[in-house]
Amino acid sequence: MGFASTYLKERTLYPKLIGEAPHRDTGIIVVVPSCNEPSITNLLDSLASCAEPACATEVIIVVNSPAGAGPDVRNANIATLNETAEWKIRNPRSFLKLYTIDADTSQFCKWGVGMARKAGMDEALRRFDELERPDGIILNIDADCTVENNYFTEVYGGIPAGGNRSACSIYFEHPLEGKEFPQAVYRAIAQYELHLRYYYQGLCFAGFPNVHHTVGSAIAVKAMAYLKSGGMNRRMAGEDFYFIQKLVSAGGYFNLNSTTVYPSPRPSARVPFGTGPTIFRLAESNSGELMTYNTDAFRELRAFFCMTDSFYNTSNNENHYLYNELPESVRLFIEIEEWNRAICEIKGNTASLKSFRKRFYDWFNMFRIVKYMNFAHEDIMKKKPVVESALELLNESGHDFYSGDPVALLNFYRSLEKGYL
Repeated sequence: MGFASTYLKERTLYPKLIGEAPHRDTGIIVVVPSCNEPSITNLLDSLASCAEPACATEVIIVVNSPAGAGPDVRNANIATLNETAEWKIRNPRSFLKLYTIDADTSQFCKWGVGMARKAGMDEALRRFDELERPDGIILNIDADCTVENNYFTEVYGGIPAGGNRSACSIYFEHPLEGKEFPQAVYRAIAQYELHLRYYYQGLCFAGFPNVHHTVGSAIAVKAMAYLKSGGMNRRMAGEDFYFIQKLVSAGGYFNLNSTTVYPSPRPSARVPFGTGPTIFRLAESNSGELMTYNTDAFRELRAFFCMTDSFYNTSNNENHYLYNELPESVRLFIEIEEWNRAICEIKGNTASLKSFRKRFYDWFNMFRIVKYMNFAHEDIMKKKPVVESALELLNESGHDFYSGDPVALLNFYRSLEKGYL
């Protein structure tokens, strides 16, 4: 009986997908969902050019297509299967052990990226279970990404076996120039990544303790942590956000900023939200201007989070007094009945301020913050151009930066996030 035997019996969707046994020294397995990808070998070349880690490394590509996909998608997927087979022949000495799963068949119909990612991660878990290696690392990446040369060595060293680190978000940067896409796409991706980093820094400014990017192509997780989280979900989009939320709540989640994943800025309409559809809409829009959250929302959250300790130190009979002191947008977002129920439940299950804080932020977590943001911008606040909001937040945080150029502003935010400023 392996450490994951119960999960593999009850929670996986399909039986064993790879017949060949894993090498006994396997410590990293990369999972790549692939649908209608024109250049999968770019990713493979990038991974193969990395410095080799102190363990055997596998790559599992799950070729899939969503429900209703036309013959052009199937033809592209057949090309991907052929390209990966040819790549293996051309690179017989690569330290990467490559496996390709053809999930684009009737047996696996109606697959989306969440389903494909789950199948690949479940298979990675199965292989680590065979090796009795609960500290084995499962890496998530998308088929149109490339990586920095130290990708494997930094991940392997950053999540040491036996340590209390169990999963991480990996630093990422989108390309901001090139000839692969029209200039409108590069202008759009600069604004979109600026939006992501503005949101990240806004949460830091607000004092939220669990600030992490939720980019599906830049996640690493130990096999045991994957198991304990209940595994990847099967959503058509946003599967990474919900998965990371579970990992953060479990503890041991961190940000790995010493290496970089380079996701593609490619426009796409394959999923309802995320990078691809946002770039598609923005590049096609007349204004070409991305609207983002008002900085006032982060100010309100900051005032709210500063009250956290007082929620613990006040008796339950006085909860309604504190409720009336909440920032207006937060008070309108949380009904008083929900507030009383949540605070009483949290206090009733904690014996110290430290444990109260942990449980409080498990309640008012990343998911609830997103819901708050959407609520606040329906009637209370107005969204602003991302450049305007990003400059305002920097000024509020004490940083001297005044350029309105999106690329220059983004590069400043990148440096801020990596700790260079």
